[in-house]
Amino acid sequence: MTLLKEPDFGTPAREGAATVELTIDGVNVAVPPGTSVMRAAKQAGLEIPKLCATDSLEAFGSCRLCIVEIDGARGTPASCTTPVAPGMVVRTQNEKLGKLRRGVMELYISDHPLDCLTCSANGDCELQDMAGVTGLREVRYGSGVDAGANHLDAPTDTSNPYFDFDASKCIACSRCVRACDEVQGTLALTIEGRGFDSKVAAGAGVSFMESDCVSCGACVQACPTATLQEKSVIELGMPTRSVITTCAYCGVGCSFKAELRGDELVRMVPYKDGGANEGHSCVKGRFAFGYASHPDRVLEPMVRDAITDPWRKVSWDEAIGFTARRLREIQAAYGQGSIGAITSSRTTNEEVYAVQKMVRAVFGNNNVDTCARVCHSPTGYGLKQTFGESAGTQDFKSVEKADVILVIGANPTDGHPVFASRMKKRLRQGAKLIVVDPRRIDLVRSPHIEAAHHLQLAPGTNVAVINAISHVVVTEGLVDRAFVAERCEDFEQWETFIAQPEHSPEAVASITGVDPDELRAAARLYATGGNGAIYYGLGVTEHSQGSTTVMGMANLAMATGNIGRRGVGVNPLRGQNNVQGSCDMGSFPHELPGYRHVSDDGARDVYEQLWGTPILNEPGLRIPNMFDSAIDGSFKALFVQGEDIAQSDPNTAHVFAALGALDLLVVQDLFENETAKWAHVLLPGTSFLEKDGTFTNAERRINRVRPVMAPQTGKQEWQIVCEIAQAMGYPMHYDSASQIMDEIALTTPTFMGVSFKKLDEVGSLQWPCNLENPDGTPIMHEAEFTRGKGRFMETVYVPTTERSTRKYPLILTTGRILSQYNVGAQTRRTANVAWHPEDILELHPHDAEVRGIEDGSMVALSSRVGRTTLRAKLADRMPVGVCYTTFHHPVTGANVITTENSDWATNCPEYKVTAVQVDLLVEPVSSTAERETVPAS
Repeated sequence: MTLLKEPDFGTPAREGAATVELTIDGVNVAVPPGTSVMRAAKQAGLEIPKLCATDSLEAFGSCRLCIVEIDGARGTPASCTTPVAPGMVVRTQNEKLGKLRRGVMELYISDHPLDCLTCSANGDCELQDMAGVTGLREVRYGSGVDAGANHLDAPTDTSNPYFDFDASKCIACSRCVRACDEVQGTLALTIEGRGFDSKVAAGAGVSFMESDCVSCGACVQACPTATLQEKSVIELGMPTRSVITTCAYCGVGCSFKAELRGDELVRMVPYKDGGANEGHSCVKGRFAFGYASHPDRVLEPMVRDAITDPWRKVSWDEAIGFTARRLREIQAAYGQGSIGAITSSRTTNEEVYAVQKMVRAVFGNNNVDTCARVCHSPTGYGLKQTFGESAGTQDFKSVEKADVILVIGANPTDGHPVFASRMKKRLRQGAKLIVVDPRRIDLVRSPHIEAAHHLQLAPGTNVAVINAISHVVVTEGLVDRAFVAERCEDFEQWETFIAQPEHSPEAVASITGVDPDELRAAARLYATGGNGAIYYGLGVTEHSQGSTTVMGMANLAMATGNIGRRGVGVNPLRGQNNVQGSCDMGSFPHELPGYRHVSDDGARDVYEQLWGTPILNEPGLRIPNMFDSAIDGSFKALFVQGEDIAQSDPNTAHVFAALGALDLLVVQDLFENETAKWAHVLLPGTSFLEKDGTFTNAERRINRVRPVMAPQTGKQEWQIVCEIAQAMGYPMHYDSASQIMDEIALTTPTFMGVSFKKLDEVGSLQWPCNLENPDGTPIMHEAEFTRGKGRFMETVYVPTTERSTRKYPLILTTGRILSQYNVGAQTRRTANVAWHPEDILELHPHDAEVRGIEDGSMVALSSRVGRTTLRAKLADRMPVGVCYTTFHHPVTGANVITTENSDWATNCPEYKVTAVQVDLLVEPVSSTAERETVPAS
């Protein structure tokens, strides 16, 4: 397509019916109450000149270009700040208005560089456009130095790695400041000075890079001139065509316009019609796409007989033939169940579906698992048991109707920043916030936001806290008994359980470390404060009782009636772009696509008839089972699609032992990652810019992923899987990714109404999408739960076996940081390393002092399974006795430290609780971290 220019209505839309009728330039128009005259005119096809107005921001009224005349009104009011009224008669064009507008433009141009032909924004500059629209032909005040005092020598701030701020071109319209405030919610920018001295500032005398700016790009997008401009546009020129696609980072699933000049990607611009992001972005999706063209990319297949041999580049035919032959040989020698695969949450639904089909139809077993095993498998289990569906209940927009927001075990501003911006906007409007987290995350207190309650619990005590909140709800008469009676079952048994004294806030205080009065107040607020919404992350699921906590939150939501409408719900903030989709597609060893158990004869029959081969009715191996079986010699070959399990999975020594025991490891990825060091076959993968397919985000939204460029490897990943299947003797072929989605829709009830054609027409769909819900389902469980009645489950608190000891007296918990993503394979190959060049250990000042550790000291971090070194940062975000680090850099290898403990129901690793010791390193160390592992038994 050509360059897509989205319409700008000047001011935001207002909800409601179009009941206000007015006349603009003789055109009758009807709009909702509260709509601005400017927006009403645009809806009628009439353009009013503007500079300070844009429809992502509330009206400001500073530029005075949008003036109009209104019958019965004095003067020439600004159309952006003037709301419509019934019977209003408006004129937007006449000689008087034209003269006033030209006068305004003269003043702007007199203090602006006249370098349009060489300016990076030439052709995409609203100031340039408005000069033409207003008919400006001369500047009576002169320009440049001839105009007297000016700002033409103002400096350019080039400190940010992704965009420049050229102050000489700033018109002080405040759009960037307002975007930072209203859209992003960081409030990093301001207008400094008054009158002629007014200027945009990113803090008190600091650069953009030194300021609180989070580089989301909202200011760049809002800027009407070249003041704030992407460095890529300055270097490559203005793009000429657009492709709408979906971000490949977190589970928010933002829609973007990939803008190209020829075949070269110039920039990624958030798409206003994106259902998940509505025109907003974060630093990763907006700017960190350079990894796709990084020289580290593997572009040719490579094989080797042993991991001690050097890689040998081969043709696709040889690589596929080698892989297929070795897989068949291993099965012949060790049995049908001796091989398996791990699917990726970074690939498309279609690619994941192809891998699980290869395992079931070609390998002849159910030995397929996904990275969701190590992140959100407890979500699938817990919500399935209580609600009957393994997914979140709401769309992201629902938070705009929440009155009380409970955030537990999640750090949205770092992990899911675009959703966090939505949430912060609602909080600034007056919604109340409860944070349950061992760490004082930014949401606890940040500009214009302060949590009503921060329950700073001890790591590993989520179940005890949630039970205590429910105890208060039950014992203080706060249950929504009408909802429970109509919609739920097994309540009486649960009520008796949760009302027991051992669940009271006072009884669990010694376990959780949470003040009982604070917990009671939080419980009352959630139960009585209006619409209550729960949002949670890996701080819930990555525990030995992750599944129990998910069920506990579901119990709490049902007991208070906070299910089945906007503003409520239980919502997992999933970590990777397609972790929801990888689960939907049948990546678990016990489930076929659509979460149907492999023992379900009817579900199996659908695939057996279509695929022409029997499917085992017994679950296959989970990832931990694969590792254990590899070490004991019964599991011999593994296909790993787009996951770096050697870096991301816990107890690195155990993972290394398992990988080293395999006769064949096939890795399909963009880079030679840590796992590939153990591989015998390395198949190059495709970046999201080359993929054709779909992603499903955390709100069940299915988005198209469209190829911006041809695959650099010559093949799509699903094609490679099909060719391996064919080489193994199974006729698996598709002409396109759309054919794979057609098969998914044919066999999976929740995807029945999904097709590429439908997605291209409507933009996105939220499953279930079927005959009853042809346009998707934004809100789940509105009239009834998927399982019929919501089921209350007893949630007994069982302390984790991972506890601090005399040898390992501290507790380590882990998380993410804004600028990096997952194991860092993508973001570390971008300029994002400017913000986070290494993993850091956050240590409470008291714990540091007793160990002689100062801020910036190199320390040794050790647990019972391993040791690593990294730099310490003194911070009081964590309570005494708890430390925190990220896991983005393989040189640190945080998972050298984490143990084999896991969730009782799903084997999701307990990343969030590891007993450790921290020691000051007194011997000299290199600049890179050192790792040691305890040999696996």
